[in-house]
Amino acid sequence: MSEKRLAVVTGAARGIGRAIVLELLKQGRIVAGLDLNTAALAELEKVAADAGFSVITKSVDITKTELLTEVLESLSKEYGGIAILVNNAGITRDKLMMQMEDADFDILMSVNLRAAFMATRTALRPMIRNKFGRIINISSVAGVFGQAGSANYAASKAGLIGMTKSIVREVAKKGITANCIAPGFILTDMTSVLPDVVKEAAMAVIPARKMGSPEDVAKAVAFLASDESGYINGQVLHVDGGMAM
Repeated sequence: MSEKRLAVVTGAARGIGRAIVLELLKQGRIVAGLDLNTAALAELEKVAADAGFSVITKSVDITKTELLTEVLESLSKEYGGIAILVNNAGITRDKLMMQMEDADFDILMSVNLRAAFMATRTALRPMIRNKFGRIINISSVAGVFGQAGSANYAASKAGLIGMTKSIVREVAKKGITANCIAPGFILTDMTSVLPDVVKEAAMAVIPARKMGSPEDVAKAVAFLASDESGYINGQVLHVDGGMAM
């Protein structure tokens, strides 16, 4: 039964990741949340428990390939495979291109793109064996249109889109879907600290004239993770209030 399938969410402890975990729990999934922040994971467990759910949490540095693979393989073995993989983990290191250092670029690729590649590669084997899989990569409108001062972030998110489409061409015939969600201006810890002038500029190009919530993204993830989305493949779903029209 689909409600017993295991879902794994990276970057699960806060913001969009936490909302995704809670939404998938509401849908009856078994959910494992991965994050480096142990304190935030403990808070996630409490929030889930207060809502009447139990979540599996794993503190892991997803840039450590061997460790990430070990955790995912262990979960897969225990639960008969990873049916749903949500590559949500992401960071920013915003600077103008002329000021950006190699390390600013490399760490974004390591967290935002390379870790998603590693996690997907590990999850695909049991998905193929089980003839079912839902891969959902959290990209960004920046990955579609670019963003001044965020060349590294935009590149990593654009990379997720290209990787997603390539995955579809390889494994769609095995009952596996892979799609991207491209959030726009979502109210999270990351965006709440932005200067008012930046927020106002963002609002001016959003037809809805409001920021989205992590729950808006989570509900889109829940749909793409469902059986009902089985013929939706290789798509980029914008959750942005019309920003990317």
